[in-house]
Amino acid sequence: MIVYNVTVKVTWNILEEWLIWKLEEDIPAVLATRLFDDYKFFRLLEQDEEEGPTFIVQYFTASLENYRKYIVEFAPSLDEKGRNKWGDATIAFRTLMSSLNTDS
Repeated sequence: MIVYNVTVKVTWNILEEWLIWKLEEDIPAVLATRLFDDYKFFRLLEQDEEEGPTFIVQYFTASLENYRKYIVEFAPSLDEKGRNKWGDATIAFRTLMSSLNTDS
């Protein structure tokens, strides 16, 4: 199992609108590529939230090939849409992980 992990810090002034956009537009657009099988959406706890809360979306796929295809064919335009919409009101970074669970 490959996990594409997107961590985003969001300023307070856009929080409600950003959450709606993330759940109704951005996550569905990533899943519509059919390269990820599922996702989980989290809010980080015990973090400094003076400038805003931090969220994590984890997208799950069975292969590195699916992830690589997403990064080449879809990520640039989806990332650009997010930057154009939110500017510097969000800060994001991405990591890639593989599951070490023997039962999945």
